[in-house]
Amino acid sequence: MSLAQLHYTSAPPGPDGSGLRLAAVTPGTPAPPLEEIGRIFGYEPPRAHRPNPFYKALSLSALADGGRLLARSVYAGAGRHGTGEGREAHGAREAAGAHGVRGGDFHAHAVRLPAGAALPGGALPISAWDSPRWAAGPPEGGVPAPLEGLPGTGSVDRRALVPFAAARAPWLVEFLAAVRESSERAAAPRIVLVESGGTEVARWIALAATVLPPESAHRLTFTTYARRPHLAPQQIIGVLPDDARELDRRDPRHRIIDCAGPRTAQAAGSAPEEPYDVWAETAARIWRGGAPEAFAEAHALSGSVSNSLSDGPFAPGPLAVVALCAGIALETNGRTVAALWARDHAATLDARWPHRLVEALRAPAEDDRTPAELAALTSLFTALDGRAPAGTTALLGALVVTEAVRSPGGSGVEPAVLRAALFPDDVKRRLATELSAELRAGIASHPTNGHPTDGDPTNGEPANGAPDTSRAVELLCVAEPLGVDCADLLPGLAHRLARALLTAPEAAYTPAVRTALEEHFDLRAALLGALDGLAAGDPPAAVALLGRIPLSLAGVQTLPQLRMCARQHRPADSAQGADSGDRVAALTALLRAAGVSPFADPLVLRTAVRLVWPEGVPTPGEARQLLAATGSDAHRAAGTWTVLVRAALDGPETGQAGRHSDAPGLAHDLLRSFPREVTPPVRRTLQLLAFAGELADGPPAADWTARALSLRAGAEPVQPGLLDTVFGILARQLLSEARPEGELYALVHSGDAELLAAYDRAAREERVRDRLRTTPAYAADCFTAWSALPGANRAWDETRTALLDKVLRPVVRALPAADAESVAECLRARGAGDARVAEFRTWSRPGALGRLGLGRGKRPGTRDRP
Repeated sequence: MSLAQLHYTSAPPGPDGSGLRLAAVTPGTPAPPLEEIGRIFGYEPPRAHRPNPFYKALSLSALADGGRLLARSVYAGAGRHGTGEGREAHGAREAAGAHGVRGGDFHAHAVRLPAGAALPGGALPISAWDSPRWAAGPPEGGVPAPLEGLPGTGSVDRRALVPFAAARAPWLVEFLAAVRESSERAAAPRIVLVESGGTEVARWIALAATVLPPESAHRLTFTTYARRPHLAPQQIIGVLPDDARELDRRDPRHRIIDCAGPRTAQAAGSAPEEPYDVWAETAARIWRGGAPEAFAEAHALSGSVSNSLSDGPFAPGPLAVVALCAGIALETNGRTVAALWARDHAATLDARWPHRLVEALRAPAEDDRTPAELAALTSLFTALDGRAPAGTTALLGALVVTEAVRSPGGSGVEPAVLRAALFPDDVKRRLATELSAELRAGIASHPTNGHPTDGDPTNGEPANGAPDTSRAVELLCVAEPLGVDCADLLPGLAHRLARALLTAPEAAYTPAVRTALEEHFDLRAALLGALDGLAAGDPPAAVALLGRIPLSLAGVQTLPQLRMCARQHRPADSAQGADSGDRVAALTALLRAAGVSPFADPLVLRTAVRLVWPEGVPTPGEARQLLAATGSDAHRAAGTWTVLVRAALDGPETGQAGRHSDAPGLAHDLLRSFPREVTPPVRRTLQLLAFAGELADGPPAADWTARALSLRAGAEPVQPGLLDTVFGILARQLLSEARPEGELYALVHSGDAELLAAYDRAAREERVRDRLRTTPAYAADCFTAWSALPGANRAWDETRTALLDKVLRPVVRALPAADAESVAECLRARGAGDARVAEFRTWSRPGALGRLGLGRGKRPGTRDRP
């Protein structure tokens, strides 16, 4: 097939401003408009060109009709046209004077390639760089001779490209990443290559064309030389160092790769701000490894498997697979994409690839394997299992296990997936020998700054314990199928894991821990035992854990603490008792769930108490029931007797005004049950409270007030609420008509402000007002008591006056006349004289003023006795 040729020469600018002339054309070849040709190529000599040999440029440009134009342009020396205007001069006349562009003639020999067509034999356009068949001038007669091809001389073949790639290694990754972007995205920046000669630029283009998929390689447009690159429309543009000084390196339309300057670290590789390009890095390593044939093999491999979402013309997976199998060392990103691509295509991958890839992946790595790489290797193992030979999967599984055990991150161990127990015996023995020490160290200790620490199982543990315990559990699951004995390490691991779960359940209950507990009974039994022991110290935490994490207690004996916590966290069970008000019944249900008697294991009683009353204490009544149900020995052994004491001293009162409070009775029971345990101050307080109970049940013959004040003095300081209870009971007895002779006298002369305040509060209770209204004798008794001993002390005077004025007088004045007279008669019956009765009548008469008990008609200093 003869190529369609066109010859152009420089000419004075015409009406279209192109400065071009079509000098010759193959008959029947449609010539593109000169205006289009002028935009895509032209020639302006270098700033410091040498006239001989002439500097040449090879370009491949896209035409508007979808075809391409491959052309070699050459400077023909100073000519009569004097301007050398072509595409560049047309677009930059204003710059000609500023840059001193020298005029001259040029000649361009071009071949037109229709859309979808290629050079004969599928040769790449760049291979025509130094073809001797390029013409130096227009043919005689204006008709080109037939041209069957443009074979080169070998300056850009693979033998020349390998050493060139090695010499240009610092810029390979950046260049190849730019080529990939340019091929994938039409708006990508154009690549400007700064090199000292056209051959070097041509070799860069040949490097790119070799790496690219064939369809992309034939479409890659380029020019090996441009005086003014900002006007060149090609994807890759070659520039001489002298001309590169004029480039604006901040222009986002161009990506400048300066290979003529020093090979600094900044120049090498991709720019720091750009993302890592696995495809470009892998391709660069293949070139540096001298294996360019791998590119064609990668294209063939990619085309031989079914397409998937991970495939594409620039998918790095096939390239990485071929590179590894060719012995090219890749870093962790390259190894990761190779494993992932092979995983995705395991079902359609040719049988010769898996074993080669596994062997390559097992080779010593130049850098650490990352968690992502380890996860990719694990997923590849899963994909190949059942498809690849058992020997191949065993080698890959051994690699995954080894790297998972030794990796700094310690993640990615999946024993259930790896099925290490199915490894051949020789592989298991080898792994056990190589990894035994590391497995045991990892299970028994915690990494601190990358080094294990031995000793106490809590040593160096992080705040939530999750990372270390999960890692140790993973290692245990690897050790067991390999036959590494770790039974002695199980208790310590279980204890650490239990603490981690109680502290941070969601963080510690990782997928690895969940799987291990499901598959390893010994670990689950040891963990539940450790949790049972820790639950006694913090029952609410254990309840919270069981509410968040599905830990089964089946198949494990005892576990009384956990069984109580498990019952407590279930809403239906916790509501039965505690929420319905019968908390003692709830505690009984918990003890029944424990399956152990409090006498055999006193801690279950303590746990049950803390579960039912997590933030408070029982009421005195509940405490009496607990003590009666379990006895003092169980509470003494469990230490819960202190809770009962707190219930007596701090617990709320029940019943009307505390009159039927169980606190005094509880105090009496505690004094009898724990005589040696309670401290002296607590004992005196309980005695005070118990005395109040004696008063309420049946007061002693005498000395109520004196004994109460004496007990109060020995128990100081007494809590205000408790003192109110005791003095309230005493005050109600002092308001009774059956009080012993002299008790009111003792009250008055004590002058105790707290006791008198309690007496005042009791006298104002509604039950007292009711008796005053309905019982004349009681009203007479209160009048006698509250008007007695005026001037005994200020506290008594204030109390009795207030009671007479605010309590008794309003009641008496509201009585019918007959009832009021009955009160007066009761006074007379109690031995009051006529004067005293008259005084009462005057005092109780509506509108009457005056104060009682001023001793009218008595000697100063004489007092009425109550």
